[in-house]
Amino acid sequence: MDPLTALREYTIRNHLHKIRRVGDDIGFADEYSFPATIETAYRQHVKSTHYTLETLLHFITHQHLKHSEYHQNATSSRIPAVTYLDRKVLHYYLTGKVSTSDSIDFTMIAVPGAGDKIDEISDEDDLMANPIKWIKTMERPLKDREQILCCKNGDFYVLLTAAQQRDEERQRQDALERKDNLVAKSRIERGGEELGLGLGFDGVQNAKLHLKGSKIGEGVPIVLVPSAFSTLITIYNVKEFLEDGVFIPTDVRVNQMKGVKPDCVMVQKKFSRDRVVTAYEVRDKPSTLKSDDWDRVVAIFVLGKEWQFKDWPFKDHVEIFNKILGFYLRFEDDSVESAKYVKQLNVKIISISKNKRHQDRAAALEVWERLEEFMRSRS
Repeated sequence: MDPLTALREYTIRNHLHKIRRVGDDIGFADEYSFPATIETAYRQHVKSTHYTLETLLHFITHQHLKHSEYHQNATSSRIPAVTYLDRKVLHYYLTGKVSTSDSIDFTMIAVPGAGDKIDEISDEDDLMANPIKWIKTMERPLKDREQILCCKNGDFYVLLTAAQQRDEERQRQDALERKDNLVAKSRIERGGEELGLGLGFDGVQNAKLHLKGSKIGEGVPIVLVPSAFSTLITIYNVKEFLEDGVFIPTDVRVNQMKGVKPDCVMVQKKFSRDRVVTAYEVRDKPSTLKSDDWDRVVAIFVLGKEWQFKDWPFKDHVEIFNKILGFYLRFEDDSVESAKYVKQLNVKIISISKNKRHQDRAAALEVWERLEEFMRSRS
């Protein structure tokens, strides 16, 4: 941006109050900064010399004065004045009433460090390139890319959402691969048992998991979460809570996922030192589970309402939580009445803060520890 164009844009936008002189420089808000005495592309009509930036700025900020008063003010400020012949056309140009002027010439302007004037250029290509070269010489960078990221009105939500969607897609693909590997492993182990080998992978004897005397079904263990938005943990935010140890409200995740609801989510304990990490399949539609699927259910996040267990293949909640591990996630400052029914259930109540997100990791670890202990006790 050259100083003449910058001054014209600020004048048209009525932003002259944002132009400040600091020492020997004139700054245009946080966008540009030029030496006050730099020559602009606007040429005097009589002498054919170029007006300086401080001259044009002083003129446009005192345009309301009569020419004699303006000239006297400029003299007292020790700033060269605009001539009477140039006054009208210059005013029209700076205020946007005309788009150009015969007095504007980018080809004969002083460039710092290159002599007083640029030699007159005859070649058309050089004539087009020279103003850009001059502009770049005059410009002074005031912000770098890190400062731009801190701008007040910057909105990078679209970029964040796109990055999250790519990451989620990659995680889904990885989860599907892990699920296929687990199914293949179970089939191989089952085949070995039929042959009387009784061995799993790595030559280690494999013992199947049991739930209170009943076997866990073949395949990936299932964790059930409520489908209602009134609960803290749903299929939308369970992955972030269990894998990353961060609680994100369901409505926030729904907006990030643009309302697309997954049928199931695969989760693993990321923050684990164990070499072998079990994958779990999270679902929120118990009505779609078949008999074999119910055999794989190992944990439930309860809603706190009795109707959650309606039409489940169990006699009552006592039988449910004798066979399946139960969790109830709540805010630590919620009333006791909100968990009144939950206290009748054999479930672990886990509390998190409404605002202190750094405490979420400890709550997620407690879930994993209980789940892993439950699985070991039934192996």
